[in-house]
Amino acid sequence: MIDQLNRYVFRFFLVILFQVLILNNIQFSGYINPYFYIWYIMVLPFDTPGWALLLCAFFLGFGVDVFPQGISGNGSSLGTHTAATLLIAFMRPTILRWINPRDDYEPGTFPDTKNYGILWFISYALIMIGIHHFTLFFLEDLSLRDFLRTLLRVFMSGIFTLIIVLLWEGIRFRIPR
Repeated sequence: MIDQLNRYVFRFFLVILFQVLILNNIQFSGYINPYFYIWYIMVLPFDTPGWALLLCAFFLGFGVDVFPQGISGNGSSLGTHTAATLLIAFMRPTILRWINPRDDYEPGTFPDTKNYGILWFISYALIMIGIHHFTLFFLEDLSLRDFLRTLLRVFMSGIFTLIIVLLWEGIRFRIPR
């Protein structure tokens, strides 16, 4: 139990560091900003209690919010990542019920490509990434004036984030444990 908790704490800090030190410095013309850190919330075990999911989401989003936004300098308001991450953590159980496989989820498994396949994971990731990015970018803008531009940012960043998440899932299951 302690070993598993240590693994989650290590992943938590690793994901935040990867996001703030590397991915926050990647930006293509203001439309592609990868936010891989939400992968951590996506792959927590199915039986994670709601309070723990929300607590992890809060600290994960806050951890990304408190660091400078890299070369983009687009300085999102403090709390935007926290709010968007809390929303996907709150909606996660509902989303998992929506895309529930026919045989239900196996006890003790995780929502990942290894257990439920690539197509299931892509649909799950697209929903989670879409909700997160939509919330994040519209909270950053706080305006519908540039609605189409913001939607394009959601789409472009979402696709790029999905690619990074899928690459990581592919690498993760090829590395011997």
